[in-house]
Amino acid sequence: MLVTNKAPNFSATAVLGDNTIVKDFNLYENIGENGTVLFFYPLDFTFVCPSEIIALDNRLEEFTSRGISVIGVSIDSEFSHFAWKNTAVNSGGIGQVRFPLVADLTKQIARDYDILFNESVALRGSFLIDKDKTVRHCVINDLPLGRNIDEMIRMVDTMLFVNEHGEVCPAGWNKGDEGMKDTTDGVAEYLAKNANKL
Repeated sequence: MLVTNKAPNFSATAVLGDNTIVKDFNLYENIGENGTVLFFYPLDFTFVCPSEIIALDNRLEEFTSRGISVIGVSIDSEFSHFAWKNTAVNSGGIGQVRFPLVADLTKQIARDYDILFNESVALRGSFLIDKDKTVRHCVINDLPLGRNIDEMIRMVDTMLFVNEHGEVCPAGWNKGDEGMKDTTDGVAEYLAKNANKL
């Protein structure tokens, strides 16, 4: 279990948003001002994966405006990542997505995050890493189940709210909602006002 623990660091080859290929992309050196969404996907040139990656790219400003970097990882090579980025969306590619795609050819990164499936591919794992490198949230989907990118953004907002205000976020909390004091009285007060909305 990685939640509450430090995210395993790695250095690996990656294709950056501008298509530069770097050999020593380091996770810790690329954590955003307020944290990172590190996501794993099974394979390039597949079917569910491009929908998720394009959805992430379409919402990239939502993450970067919050000081959150986005990093993708699969077991494909940097050459496969590069080719997929340079294939048009209407031809099965992902186009010029603007965040790094890391090549995990040895599958060690997927192993370290405990999402390697049948020693073959990574499951759809998403990890929200705080600026202090602590994993604060993760969700792992089976191969055919696509992720909800808006839920990733909501979880970023909850983490940032907790970090700023020291309060906790109740069920269904969204940016702009009130938090809840982490005390018996605070919970009772919140529930008295909001139980019928939960």
